[in-house]
Amino acid sequence: VVNRCNTEVTMVDGRDLWWHDVIADAPTHCPAEPMDSEQLLYLLYTSGTTAKPKGIMHTTGGYLTQVAYTHRYVFDLRRETDVYWCAADIGWVTGHSYIVYGPLANGCTSVIYEGTPDTPRPEGRNGDQAEWPKDRLWDIIERYRVTQLYTAPTAIRTFMKWGAQEPERHDLSSLRVLGTVGEPINPEAWMWYHTHIGGESCPVVDTWWQTETGGHMISPLPGVTTTKPGSACLPIPGVFAEVVDDAGQPVAQGGGYLTITRPWPGMLRGIWGDPDRYRDTYWSRFEGRYFAGDGAKVDEDGYLWLLGRVDDVMNVSGHRISTAEVESALVDHPAVAEAAVVGVTDAITGQAIVGYVILRGSHEASDELGEEVRAHVATKLGPIARPKTVVLVPDLPKTRSGKIMRRLLRDVAEGRDLGDTTTLADSGVVDEIRTRAAESPQED
Repeated sequence: VVNRCNTEVTMVDGRDLWWHDVIADAPTHCPAEPMDSEQLLYLLYTSGTTAKPKGIMHTTGGYLTQVAYTHRYVFDLRRETDVYWCAADIGWVTGHSYIVYGPLANGCTSVIYEGTPDTPRPEGRNGDQAEWPKDRLWDIIERYRVTQLYTAPTAIRTFMKWGAQEPERHDLSSLRVLGTVGEPINPEAWMWYHTHIGGESCPVVDTWWQTETGGHMISPLPGVTTTKPGSACLPIPGVFAEVVDDAGQPVAQGGGYLTITRPWPGMLRGIWGDPDRYRDTYWSRFEGRYFAGDGAKVDEDGYLWLLGRVDDVMNVSGHRISTAEVESALVDHPAVAEAAVVGVTDAITGQAIVGYVILRGSHEASDELGEEVRAHVATKLGPIARPKTVVLVPDLPKTRSGKIMRRLLRDVAEGRDLGDTTTLADSGVVDEIRTRAAESPQED
């Protein structure tokens, strides 16, 4: 047990030990243990959309090969001079691959931060907490001359909500490469990140991969790939991806299902204790192809645009509309900082669109603003994509790794009892959303 805060801890004799007592007599050198390349390295549990979490199996040789390779080339790593920072939770796969294994394998200097981005250093914690500066990340980058920053679109949209004045107080000129991870990034957030954090000079690497893949699969390479805001661009060298239609036929241009057609070093070796579920989940939908549930579209240049989970594609009056498209249109409104969209059952249209929106700091919630935001989506995407209702909320239900739990938002919209909420970072958020949803006007 590590003593972090001098709080009372109930210890069990014979089982629990203080870290400082154990480490006091530990040797400073620990010889490396040789391992077979296919020996299990770790199990990491990832949530299932309809069933219990899956224990993803990663083995030693291939996984380390992929994270070392991608960490070096996707971030243009110069280990003798760079100071790299992955601002993620170390217990999430991003933390495993790009805080621990990749950076250690490459021997680079890394920043690790324990805390929240809106908690300043002690000398900045004066007066009302709501008035504290929200610039901890930018302070760290300036003080340690960080050269690569890797974070999630959810975090970037939060920084947008807090305003550009926070990073503008700091010298961020040391940054060379910016990365995003965890979900598709909407173009508006990409541009804000590029402009206000990267000073319009840092390439943005929008990385697509999964707990199951172990490391990056689709990503631009700095200085090599011409980027497009919101696109993950192209598979990295050694990875072969194709978008296919319902029949499993490749799609040259347009939308479909994202599949991987050849093995890759860091691929999962199974689901712990459940080989049948492993085959059914990843290999049964399209014969000879790996498919884990993500939709994508291919543009005229062959670039890939991730659309999120295929169960996040809505069918409104026969039109297939991606939640990511509507979320991007919502965030395009100048009053909107972050948005989440779900499809709910509708007797007339099959499904209806419900949007949950967090406003930027200077805007006040009102029925009129909600209607204005709905109209903005119709202008951007057409009348068929106009949300049935827009709920203005103070926050969104997120896991500890920062992913929005759309399942809970769908439950709220359809008036169902909530399922498992144990992975929520703040369980109180849902109650407030319920209240706001009940008060929001709906389209007749």
